[in-house]
Amino acid sequence: MPTQQSHLVLYAVTDGIARITLNRPEKRNALNDEVIIALKDALGLADQDESVRTVILAGAGADFCAGADLAALQRISNASVAENLEDARSLMELFILIRQVRIPVIAAVKGRALAGGCGLATACDIVLASRSARFGYPEVKLGFIPAMVMAMLRRSVSEKRAFELVTLGTEFSAVEAAGFGLVNHVFDDAVFVSEVDAFARQFEKVSRSAVSLSKQLLYQIDEMSFENALDSGADMNVIARMTADCRKGVAAFLKKR
Repeated sequence: MPTQQSHLVLYAVTDGIARITLNRPEKRNALNDEVIIALKDALGLADQDESVRTVILAGAGADFCAGADLAALQRISNASVAENLEDARSLMELFILIRQVRIPVIAAVKGRALAGGCGLATACDIVLASRSARFGYPEVKLGFIPAMVMAMLRRSVSEKRAFELVTLGTEFSAVEAAGFGLVNHVFDDAVFVSEVDAFARQFEKVSRSAVSLSKQLLYQIDEMSFENALDSGADMNVIARMTADCRKGVAAFLKKR
């Protein structure tokens, strides 16, 4: 059972679930370079562990993540073009990694998920929220923009909704986020932790390899034409048929029949 204890990001595996926890509650789990690196390391551990079926990403304390911390903002304001580009690419690599991890990455959002924290949740495959959770992309209020996050946001909501969210920068509730298509499910605060665990455990009942191939194909076809998407689907169909899980599943089904 791999366990990583860091003062920034906690990592533990129990019952096939990798739990990654942002551990800066006194800073509302704000992001900085060290947190982003630790998140990448934890996601890498989960991806390499064949016993892991899903990842739950959460925040310690009252909030999920309030975005970049003050020190990071101060550094950005005085950084050179090259330094800002390096900083931005580090966050970009985290967003890409979440999609490259072969298993589902679930954001478990309670409290506030704002700015980069809202972007982090948006980058995950599934978002589960407590009823009292709050979301928002307030970057425009600082003369900044949620630039890379738009790549995920635009794929999750309508064009007009995305425009409103990134240009007004207003906060919105978990229920509103679900209506926009940013949140999969909203659970009452009192049962949030148990409901998240129950949701994650559903992946124990399905084929790990089939989930992995589905995730890979789903994101691959984003920019493909209809015909190319079908062609990629045909190739992935063949790969799925050759997996041990598929052979076992078909054999078990035929035996029942």
